[in-house]
Amino acid sequence: MLPILLPLFIGALLITYILGKPYWRTFQRNKIRQRPFKKQWRKILSKRVPYFRKMPADLQLQLKQHIQVFVEEKNFIGCNGLKINDEVKITIAAQACLLLLNRKTDIYPKLQTILVYPRAFIRQQQQINNDGLQFTQRQALAGESWEFGKIVLSWEDTLQGAEITDDGHNVVIHEFSHQLDQEDGNANGAPILGRNQNYETWSAVFLEHYELLMRQVKEGKPSLFDYYGATNPAEFFAVASEVFFEQSSELFAQYPKLYLQLKDYYRVDPICW
Repeated sequence: MLPILLPLFIGALLITYILGKPYWRTFQRNKIRQRPFKKQWRKILSKRVPYFRKMPADLQLQLKQHIQVFVEEKNFIGCNGLKINDEVKITIAAQACLLLLNRKTDIYPKLQTILVYPRAFIRQQQQINNDGLQFTQRQALAGESWEFGKIVLSWEDTLQGAEITDDGHNVVIHEFSHQLDQEDGNANGAPILGRNQNYETWSAVFLEHYELLMRQVKEGKPSLFDYYGATNPAEFFAVASEVFFEQSSELFAQYPKLYLQLKDYYRVDPICW
């Protein structure tokens, strides 16, 4: 009898664990959110994240609660001699959680680790030229989002992106928007939309503006968007997200349809901050 009951008992425990895990995680996160926000963390927000000072009080509270969960759950690793401390964690977490306000969120469920370099890091990649010869391409990057649970950031660029809030460039917003885009698979410029949005409208609006940017790049015309956004639809979504949070008035004035899509997606209206 025991050899028969033991597998059934183990199976029942496994099913209970699988079904109960989301509820346990929600319970744990609620406990974390109820903790007092550390005084030292508030000082870091005030010093390093000007976004926070401009936001309404209700959004400030939401952001602080998201930060508490983010810092508790994500693993930060310093690279090339960079030491991880609260300033690094809170500065990155605050900008990352800015993208999660006013909606149900699983706090970047695929993301496990944030690697932080002191400054721009070098990525080596094997390439093949037109003659079929293989060569190594070295590229300096400020950030990179990987599909399998990692983000890489330059601390120097993270600080600069946080400090200057109106230039349309923010490496943390850029890379974490990729994480949102990757939640349903490969990054393609179409993240998981809310119930009040539809993919047909989203695709039409984004394609229109993506193609416009490609023409501006080809003709050498100025654009509100960084030319890097013309690389592919995923990069355009990331670049547009940077502009949405940092140059919201300009984005609405020049490209109102795109602004409204991003406003509905992120569920905030930075023009009012």
